[in-house]
Amino acid sequence: MGRIGRFQLEAAIQSVHCERARTGRTDWNAIATFYEQLVRLAPTLGVRVGQAAAVGETLGAEAGLAMLDAFDGHAVAAYQPYWAVRAHLLQRLGRQPLAAQAFDRAIGLTEDDAVRRFLLARRDRP
Repeated sequence: MGRIGRFQLEAAIQSVHCERARTGRTDWNAIATFYEQLVRLAPTLGVRVGQAAAVGETLGAEAGLAMLDAFDGHAVAAYQPYWAVRAHLLQRLGRQPLAAQAFDRAIGLTEDDAVRRFLLARRDRP
């Protein structure tokens, strides 16, 4: 159709993540750039949480956390990815008690045993 759309941007983000298997590293700058464009086309809660995660990796955990803090509390109250990203960023900042609370919230909201085990292992990291 001669223009980039939502699905092409989502595929590009996944492609960068998949490239990690080959190179051993994640190009977070590329992911953040793709998310910036994706938010313009489809500013869903999931896309905005993904953007906050990418910003947290490129500009620092404080920047990603600031984006999450701007979300409507009612919209994210039961949104597990929000709590998982929040927990990760808080943990990177060394805010262990707050990170543990966010991990517990994310764990409580997941129905997938593999995700639950992953989050429990992350929560218990020193």
